[in-house]
Amino acid sequence: MGRDGKFHHLFRFSPARKKKSPPPEYICPISKSMMFDPYVVSSGQSFEGLSVRVCRDLGFTPTLSEGSTPDFSSMVPNTALKNLIQEWCSGNGLELPKQPTFAEIDCIVRSLMETRENSNLRASERELIQGMSETPAILLSHADTECLTGNFYRSSSSEESVVANNSSSMLPFATRPSCISYSSSPSSCSGSVPTEIASNVFSESSSEEEYFVSRMQSLDVYEQEQAVILLRKTTKASVEARVALCSERLLLAMRQLLGFRYTGVQINALASVVNLSLEKVNKVKILRHGIVPLLIDVLKNGSDEAREHAAGAIFSLAMEDENRTAIGVLGAIEPLIHELRLGTPGSRHDSALALYHLTFVRSNRTRIVQLGATGVLLGLLNDRDVASRVAFVLCNMAASDKGKAALFNNKGVECLVDVLRGGQEKHSESTLENCAAALQLLSDGSSKFKSVAMSCGALEVLAVIAEAGSKRAKDKAKRILEVLRRVETGEDGTEVDWDAVMKTGVSRMVHRPTQFHTAHSTGF
Repeated sequence: MGRDGKFHHLFRFSPARKKKSPPPEYICPISKSMMFDPYVVSSGQSFEGLSVRVCRDLGFTPTLSEGSTPDFSSMVPNTALKNLIQEWCSGNGLELPKQPTFAEIDCIVRSLMETRENSNLRASERELIQGMSETPAILLSHADTECLTGNFYRSSSSEESVVANNSSSMLPFATRPSCISYSSSPSSCSGSVPTEIASNVFSESSSEEEYFVSRMQSLDVYEQEQAVILLRKTTKASVEARVALCSERLLLAMRQLLGFRYTGVQINALASVVNLSLEKVNKVKILRHGIVPLLIDVLKNGSDEAREHAAGAIFSLAMEDENRTAIGVLGAIEPLIHELRLGTPGSRHDSALALYHLTFVRSNRTRIVQLGATGVLLGLLNDRDVASRVAFVLCNMAASDKGKAALFNNKGVECLVDVLRGGQEKHSESTLENCAAALQLLSDGSSKFKSVAMSCGALEVLAVIAEAGSKRAKDKAKRILEVLRRVETGEDGTEVDWDAVMKTGVSRMVHRPTQFHTAHSTGF
């Protein structure tokens, strides 16, 4: 019985242990253990900080499970992920991750290096054996066939556009970066490439990728510029080209051109990144090849046109859920807010939409609060050019506790009510709808909302919108009015008449007798 009882005990509780396995994103891809001090690298993945340093010292770049190779050129502490790991451990009653020792990580990395060397050796042996078993003629014929019959622009199994891929999005406006529609800029690719080059480029025996990569790596600036102009034209027109050309070699070659001092080279390279980022299958790949830090640098220091493309690329990449945390950790929030305030019409539009997508992530909302930018966003509600998009960002902020607190502290309720009070004479219909949505989110579960809203005259403003606003604005206004008019009971069991409270003050609070179980009872 005792022995059987022990086995029964073990069997009974083993499933509970399985449930406590940490999420895969909390595990360092190198050490295979939960991270003590996570860092995000240029390519967007997070690793144990010591693992990255040891790999750098040994000159080793691991191959990850999905086949990609990380970029260790820069590393930034991932404080948000560290906090999540600690919260997860505390919530599951587990010990916090222990700090790994240098000897442990060094041993793991050297073991990975040895495994790769052995794997390469075995692959070479297999190729030698295969070569001995086949005649050279057959091998050569096979190679020629692969080269001559391979169709580089393979038909994609899914040709959905960015808009189609995001059909469930809340956004009622275009989801492509605004810079894509610009065709009259000084450095536009239109007419820049001679016709004979464009028509005969792909008749060469080398692949299209090889053509672009070799010329982008050329020491001749003219060749580099012609390559990125043609790449921009090719990826703008063809979905298949965008998918096929977004390779590791091409992205690495483009990286050196994104910070180029020659304007024509840099801007066309940036525009090509925007085009490549339109395809969902490319978004994570672009981030993991270290493109985002270069885009952020352009956003800080580039020309007007370059910043438009950089903002458009970040917006497009931020539409992918997997990219949002990394983009925020790499430092995109602050320059995006700066561009939203002072940029060109195109860069402001795309910066607002980038912030909208990034603020779906808690760490990015927290960063906005830490930067003291909540008040800046509220102030931009009076800027008709970006107000409706800024209101979407505020909706995301209002959906979280920290964001909601920051909005209350910066008189967010009063600002939103003022916009609604201005009506369509001062604001667009979409701005009014989005402000009503943000106000509704602030009203949800907040004990502070009612007193603040009543004191700034929200009841009258919302009553007008509920009567004469758009369908969506009416719906939001009615829901907020339900919160404001909800019956509350005082300490003596009587209903609090909030209309009277706001007119006469708290010290002269008026109560109405509570009516229970009466068929003719009335309420707000």
